[in-house]
Amino acid sequence: MIYKINQLLVLFFAAYLFSFTCASAEEPRVKPVIVIDPGHGGEELGAMGPAGLMEKEIVLDISQKLASLIRQRLRAIVRLTRDKDINLSLSDRTKFANDLHAELFISVHANASENKQVKGIETYYLDNTNDRSSIRLAERENFVVGGIKNNSDLGIIISDLIQSGKMDDSKKLAKSVQGNLISRISKAYSGMNDLGVKKAPFYVLVGAHMPCILVEVSFIDNDLEGKRLATEKYRGMIAESIFEGIVDYYEDKLNVSQ
Repeated sequence: MIYKINQLLVLFFAAYLFSFTCASAEEPRVKPVIVIDPGHGGEELGAMGPAGLMEKEIVLDISQKLASLIRQRLRAIVRLTRDKDINLSLSDRTKFANDLHAELFISVHANASENKQVKGIETYYLDNTNDRSSIRLAERENFVVGGIKNNSDLGIIISDLIQSGKMDDSKKLAKSVQGNLISRISKAYSGMNDLGVKKAPFYVLVGAHMPCILVEVSFIDNDLEGKRLATEKYRGMIAESIFEGIVDYYEDKLNVSQ
């Protein structure tokens, strides 16, 4: 792991130097940026768990932990779309990442289901789907402040995303993050369900100019996983696992470029 991180430090530094050679005198010269998006916030509570557990608070804590890991171990610039309990529209979240010319956009959420026995972890990238459960989840996440009431414009935007070449990188990032989440957490906690990498029309990912994913870290309204999410240990392990997924994603890109 230390060797991999050292390689990535070289990669980030090379990207930083590259920005100097490519930028004109008028253009800002920026280091590589990773944007973490804690879902919901403010009056948008998100899903609810046992004893008043709120998605907006859980995902903010996980995102802050993840940001600290990236800063400390990769020495990369990390920005959160929100670092406190505020309202933030879905379109503003992606715009925030685009304005920063971010390399990655990772939106962190906690799942919920009408069937309280459902549990597990799943990771999404932006695309159309015929899967009913994925469509319902996307509709629920899209129906928030600053969101949309229908998916009429998503087809054109998703087509642009495919043509831009970001779809494949988003898939690779989703697989890397999902694999690390399941591999690490299942060693410490029993009964962990791998719900896999899926595609869905999440509006919060629309318009991103970089690889982007949405992670549903566990079912907050499941009795077992809700209690786990309430603990520092479990949230810390989720952050660590997402971080390792990011490291593996960059390592794969480094190997391809060599």
